[in-house]
Amino acid sequence: MSGTVRETDVLVLGGGAAGLSLADRLAGTGRVGVLVVEPPDGPSRPPPRTWCFWDDGTCGLDEIVSASWPRLRVHGGDGAAHTVDPSPLRYLMLRSTRFEEYVYARLAERPGCGVLRATAGAVRDTPGGAEADCTAPDGSPLTVRARLVFDSRPPGALPPARTRLLQHFRGWFVRTAQPRFDPAVADLMDFRVPQPAHGLAFGYVLPLAPDRALVEYTEFSRTPLTTPAYEKALDRYCHDVLGLGEFAVETAEQGVVPMTDARFPVRVGPVVYRIGTAGGATRPSTGYTFAAAQRQSRAIAASLAAGRPHVPAPHGRRALAMDAVMLRALDTGRIDGPAFFTGLFAHTPAERLLRFLDGATTLREEWSIGLRGPVGPMLRTALELPFLPRRSHPAPRSGDRLP
Repeated sequence: MSGTVRETDVLVLGGGAAGLSLADRLAGTGRVGVLVVEPPDGPSRPPPRTWCFWDDGTCGLDEIVSASWPRLRVHGGDGAAHTVDPSPLRYLMLRSTRFEEYVYARLAERPGCGVLRATAGAVRDTPGGAEADCTAPDGSPLTVRARLVFDSRPPGALPPARTRLLQHFRGWFVRTAQPRFDPAVADLMDFRVPQPAHGLAFGYVLPLAPDRALVEYTEFSRTPLTTPAYEKALDRYCHDVLGLGEFAVETAEQGVVPMTDARFPVRVGPVVYRIGTAGGATRPSTGYTFAAAQRQSRAIAASLAAGRPHVPAPHGRRALAMDAVMLRALDTGRIDGPAFFTGLFAHTPAERLLRFLDGATTLREEWSIGLRGPVGPMLRTALELPFLPRRSHPAPRSGDRLP
């Protein structure tokens, strides 16, 4: 591609949670120039998104956190509520717009760092680095050359997998006529909704004030719903289950997250790496990505500061092996999804469970958690997995949420 050429030390393709987190960490070292290539405003840019994660107070993002909750709750299908206190962890919400503004401002303060609004295309290896073909908003060609490239753009196709489910959802930011929410408690999973023939469904409620909340309807299944189907499910959940009475929908968000045991390559060229969902940062069993992206970004920045570039895998092998078993057992119907997740929250200390979902537990802790679940179906699935073929699946098409 001919046209203007720009050069930088580190090129980050995609300005989502993973891309901006890494750019911020790298710029903070003061050792490298960083350029983020982010699509211009228009259909190629994703709409505002909500990212959630749990943290012990060390994330360093307190000034831009939109809301936080000290307690978590799960409702079983039988209506029983299990409320837990995961301290010292808290559940946090970030809005993508605030995170973007925060990182953009920090990059602007660092020499040699910034954001380029352009559409990124192919990436090629070059002597001593790599270069990316880009198109400026006015349609003119642009080439960006760098010593290192980190690509966080959603992949066009997912790697072959034995199991692929989707976590797909639609959420409403609602305002009620009367106070209906407890701002101290986040409902992570509410199984008091009709369950699909395949997979599972649940409500998700993040109170922002006594009369405001993000209310979502979510499914783990093979195929996303239509928008009217999500709307119908949300309306039923808000009225019949939550009993919100009169309310107004202020805005909505919708997306889909892959839940797969595919092996995502991290390194795709001599100096080209994939990060975020494209690099396997999405936890297969939960769909959470933000916390893994933060850990990976810190590790990459530390390795570059030490002069030894290294991109660690977002999740450990043991965690991924357990996730593969859970996904297959859920996909085959061998386990009752609502009962499985409700049981985890009912019988496991909350802080330990959240560490388990983050892949930060010891082998002994994992055994103690596993023995409280459906051992027979899980064991049968674990013995079956090595003999199952991996098949290709298309990437989700309804957008990607990085929680």
